This record gives sequence, C-alpha cells and structure tokens, in this order.
Amino acid sequence: MAKLIIKFIHNVARVINRDPKIEDRIKVVFLKNYGVSLAERIIPAADISEQISTAGHEASGTGNMKFALNGALTIGTWDGANVEMIQHIGQENFFTFGLNAEEIYRLKETGEYQPREYLKEHPELEEVIHLIESNFFSLHEKGIFEPILHRLLEEGDPFFVLRDLLDYDQCRQRVFQLYQENQKEWQKKMLLNIARMGYFSSDRSIQEYAEKVWNLTPVPLDIKQKFAPTMRFRHS
Repeated sequence: MAKLIIKFIHNVARVINRDPKIEDRIKVVFLKNYGVSLAERIIPAADISEQISTAGHEASGTGNMKFALNGALTIGTWDGANVEMIQHIGQENFFTFGLNAEEIYRLKETGEYQPREYLKEHPELEEVIHLIESNFFSLHEKGIFEPILHRLLEEGDPFFVLRDLLDYDQCRQRVFQLYQENQKEWQKKMLLNIARMGYFSSDRSIQEYAEKVWNLTPVPLDIKQKFAPTMRFRHS
C-alpha cells in the first residue's frame, strides 16, 4: 500500500506539473531517499511544515521541531510531538486541524463513522474520490489505484483521512490568508516558534531521561582540577 501511495503522489504530480494554468505557481515533488543531508537543505528553506498523522497514532516525531526551530509554522493534527509543541509554542501560533485522539477512539468504538455515508454529505469529497475512480490520474493504468479507494471506502478508512480532509483544507486556507494579508503577524508567530523551541533541547531531554527513566544522579566534577591547563617545557 505504501508503494502504491507513493506512485499515486507521482501520478498526481505529473498531472499538476504539466498543467499550463499553474505550471509557474506550484510543483509537486517527491524526494526519494530522504535523510539528514537532504533535511539540512529542505528544513531551513520551508515556510510551512505539515505534520498530518492521525491523532492518537503517535506518528508525528521530532522533524516538526526542527522545522519550527528554523522558522517554519506548522499545520498539524493533535498527534505525537505536535501536542507537546502546542503546549510550549501556544495554540495561537500553531495551525491545528482534525479530530483529537479521544474523538478518534470514540468513533472507532461506536462505529459512527461510515465513509460512504460521510461522502454523501460532502460533495467536495465525492468529487475527489470520483477523480480517482475515473482514472483521471491513471489514464494508461486503469484501476491501479482501486486498493487505495477500497481502503478509504470499504475498509472503513482506518486513518480517518476523509473525515479530516475538509478541516485540513480549511486550515490551509487560513494559513495562506495570513501569509498573504498579514506578514507582521506571520513573522511574530515565526519568531515565537523559534524562541520557544528552546525547551526541546537535547540537554533538557537527556537530563529528564536520566532523572525519570534511568534514575541516575549527577557525578560532581572538580572542573578546575580535571581540566586545568598544563604547561609543558622542553629543554634542549
């Protein structure tokens, strides 16, 4: 499924990137073999970081912290490291969307969320699904993305993608509007993100692990004696 989703991204990119109406406005790019060296180039250049894992799945790690430290604002769900960031950055400086973990668990337990019924109530989503079903993104490989549709519609959409999608789109619109209309406020949020990310330093994290997990106590050092410079003489 993961490889098929990556292929779907490439196929969507092919359609978007060849559209003459938007070819100079937006590009969809999938970066392969992502690693630290690539991150060093991408993270400082980003204005927005999107951390959109389903709430309660703890899929959101610390990459979003690196983006925030470099001045990017975050669009994110109530998941993983996002929650910690909101606590320290302030929710007003973080763009949240979607269900929280408690809402996800409740919908799973009650079975209230039925993707096909949900589509009927939201024609915008129906249109998205129809594009995939009509092979709009796979003219020469008809039906190739049916497993994705089956996961979304017949297997109950286990990651609640459709349920969060419209809220995600509305969140993005708020972000774009702020960036275009109020640069002063954008810059304020950016600086507060950078300043308040200091809490997540490795020094603080390691100290907490030592005290709360490993139950270690510091070993006092006589700094002057241990690291005092030594003078050496050479006689000839």
